[in-house]
Amino acid sequence: MLRVAVVGCGYWGPNLLRNLMSLPDCQVRLVCDASENRRAHMKQLYRDVPTTGNFYDVVQDSQIDAVVIATPVRFHFDMARQCLEAGKHTFIEKPMARTSAECEELIRLSEERNLKLMVGHTFVYSTPVIKIKEIVDSGQLGQVQHISARRLNLGLYQKDINVAWDLAPHDISILLYILEEMPMFVNCQGAAHVTRKIEDVTNMTLSYDSGAFATIESSWLHPNKAREIVIVGTRMMLVYDDLEPTEKIKIYDKRVEVPPHYDTFAEFQYSYHYGDVYSPYLTMVEPLKTECEHFRDCILTGAQPDSSGYDGLKVVQILEAASASLRNGGGQVGIENLEEIQMVSS
Repeated sequence: MLRVAVVGCGYWGPNLLRNLMSLPDCQVRLVCDASENRRAHMKQLYRDVPTTGNFYDVVQDSQIDAVVIATPVRFHFDMARQCLEAGKHTFIEKPMARTSAECEELIRLSEERNLKLMVGHTFVYSTPVIKIKEIVDSGQLGQVQHISARRLNLGLYQKDINVAWDLAPHDISILLYILEEMPMFVNCQGAAHVTRKIEDVTNMTLSYDSGAFATIESSWLHPNKAREIVIVGTRMMLVYDDLEPTEKIKIYDKRVEVPPHYDTFAEFQYSYHYGDVYSPYLTMVEPLKTECEHFRDCILTGAQPDSSGYDGLKVVQILEAASASLRNGGGQVGIENLEEIQMVSS
């Protein structure tokens, strides 16, 4: 039986708590939140689960095996560090920490103590994204040329991070999962319209050694909610609309073809292929439930998480590069290679 504590019951923590409560071989032993109102609300929902406003109650409880942290980002590193030092497996919501140095320290602690460190990249556990990776890996789309991601809404505004750090981790983690490749360079531009120095609209571009090019548009200041990814391949194109109730993935048999042989420039002419559109069948499962099950299973079986500390580190490295690009007016920023870090930690 895995005994778990949940820290943070604001926006996302209650969803994690609900799923953890439903898992066999998993017992939620303690719920922690600084807000008395939030603790009272959790007590109404789960009368048998103890609550506390003191994080040290979690750290010092020897009966707690693992901790799930769903607090604002500024608390992630210190809380996770204390949990790992106390010998507890640790799950951290995205983004993993404020800096790559903090991520590296948490990875080091988890490996020294042989503890599981997992990051809440929820979409890696969603049925549509898993299917998209299967389609891309099969070569059905051909060589990936361009990916366009849009994650837009009116709010929710954050006080300690900008919209890129809030929304883009979802799309960055999806790209890392599907492409299995870190970008070489990042460019990012944005603007702060509501809160000074906290960008609520950003546009990020990622350039890859394979030739792929990705754009990520993030906004808290948009009239309509959008959760869309378009993948353009040399053979076919794919559209993933997470707001679509049934046909979340559509594959378009469309492409631009260049003539292989021509004698004169006058004979050169692009041709456009238009074929069928179809949507693969998906058996939908709540990704958060799958994610919580995976965290439990990794601890009980010793398996490595599909969204490990290294995956969390990669996302933060890309976000750091995006922040640096924002500061220099959108200029290109390179990303450090992870191989040396992984060699030191292994």
